[in-house]
Amino acid sequence: MRKRGFGELEAVIMDRIWNRRSDTPVTVRDICNELSSERNIAYTTVMSTMDNLHTKGWLARIRDGKAYRYWPTLTREQHSAKMMREALDSGGRVDLVLGYFLDQIGPEDSARLRVALGRSRQRVREH
Repeated sequence: MRKRGFGELEAVIMDRIWNRRSDTPVTVRDICNELSSERNIAYTTVMSTMDNLHTKGWLARIRDGKAYRYWPTLTREQHSAKMMREALDSGGRVDLVLGYFLDQIGPEDSARLRVALGRSRQRVREH
C-alpha cells in the first residue's frame, strides 16, 4: 500500500527519519538497526531504499568515511503540504475538492484550519 506518495518501505524509513531530531543526519546502519527489531530486513534493502529516496530528492546526503549520512529535504509538514498541493492541482475544480475536504474534517481540525488561515492572512498583510 502506498502512503503519502512513497512506497511502503520508503514511508516507514521517512517516518523513522522524521521522528528523529532534524539536525541529526542518520546512516543506513542507524535505520537498519531500528527496523531489524521489528522485521527481518537486509542492510542492502535499506541502503537501496534510502538511495532511491535520495535520487527522488526526499533525502539529502553527505559522505562520512565509507558511509553516507542522510537527512530529509523537507519536514513532515512540508511534505504533507506538498502532497495536498499536488492533490489540489490534479483533482478537478479546486473549490469542489476543498468543499469535499471540509465536509470530511471534524470540529478540531476545522478550528485549526481557521487559525492557520488567520495566520496566512496576517502574513499577506505584513508583506
